[in-house]
Amino acid sequence: MSAPARLRSRPRRRLTAALGLLLVTLLAAGCGDDAPDAVWQSGSGSTGSAAPAKPGKPSARPPTPASGEAISLAATGDIIMGNAPSRLPANGGKGFFDQVAGALKADLVMGNLEEPLTEDTGAGKCGANTTSCFQFRAPPEYAAHLREAGFELLNQANNHGYDYGPAGYENTQRALDEHGLKHTGAPDQITVVDVEGVKVAVAGFSSYVWSNSLVDIDAATKVIKKAATMADLVVVQVHMGAEGSEKTRVRPGTEMFLGENRGDPMKFSHAMIDAGADLVVGHGPHVLRGMEFYRGRLIAYSLGNFAGGARSLNPTGRLGWGGVLKVSLRPDGSWAGGSFTSTRMSSVGRPGMDPDGQGLGLIREVSGKDFPSTGPRFGADGKISPPAAG
Repeated sequence: MSAPARLRSRPRRRLTAALGLLLVTLLAAGCGDDAPDAVWQSGSGSTGSAAPAKPGKPSARPPTPASGEAISLAATGDIIMGNAPSRLPANGGKGFFDQVAGALKADLVMGNLEEPLTEDTGAGKCGANTTSCFQFRAPPEYAAHLREAGFELLNQANNHGYDYGPAGYENTQRALDEHGLKHTGAPDQITVVDVEGVKVAVAGFSSYVWSNSLVDIDAATKVIKKAATMADLVVVQVHMGAEGSEKTRVRPGTEMFLGENRGDPMKFSHAMIDAGADLVVGHGPHVLRGMEFYRGRLIAYSLGNFAGGARSLNPTGRLGWGGVLKVSLRPDGSWAGGSFTSTRMSSVGRPGMDPDGQGLGLIREVSGKDFPSTGPRFGADGKISPPAAG
């Protein structure tokens, strides 16, 4: 089936919205006054919780561009800027992202923030004498470095989001809010942002109780179906898969790590697109993984490590390879282009450009092996194209 055919075969939410508009007109004319109704709203992106209203009426949204002009979305993998109090980058982190800021430019820039931004809450998850437990935090003011780099939305759904307990989690949200940064990942949270007149809903998932569930696919499906009624485009941020330098391959089935269920990446990602997602951005294994197109939508199974300040993440070999995924989508979710730009961490975990393109080479290799018929085509410059029609 050709890529255009795959797109046509998938019912779009915009038709649903049009039918909803017709329903509103009928209700206004006095038809169906007794019909029960509810509207889900997300406000500024801090909660995304349900706001009761009359059922059946879609929430009002500004019209999307009549031309169907595409918007660009950029995303990275894991971001740790340092580990307070003693393992922080030089100069208080000033200029930490300078080498990669140019590659991050897009209409909406997202990253996976894998540490709280908080002072010590006294609730760190690791004991004083432990050698096999890892916890991270950076000072709240480090949110300014994310903002200066161009980030606009950070995912908190990951295994380090609660390293300093609920207070650390909430302090992180407060720090991001104070610097004009959106966040997502809490249970039932759907963060909706206006991007050049296009409504984009982003929801974060992991296998931990402080986030939307990765392992309960039925519950996750409900979140995405709800998100599809709130926006033109739906993006999934998901922390999934086992960790390690050898974990570059994607295969069917559940992945376990240190006794934890880290989800079934393929089953989850396909289900989210079936539910209405237009892009799935994965991270968690600390290495890059392959990409595939499913029903005309891109799945990036892991974007690897982007930043690990003061060697908070291992920068050795492929663990130090990351990148910036950039995707252009039209308001109906259809593909308009994409690219992958390779980055790598320095010996002290600072992100920089990788002129050797090692990350792109790895993604091209494993995508071809894991998804021979559905994997993207990658140009020498990192351009991403859907697979050839078959």
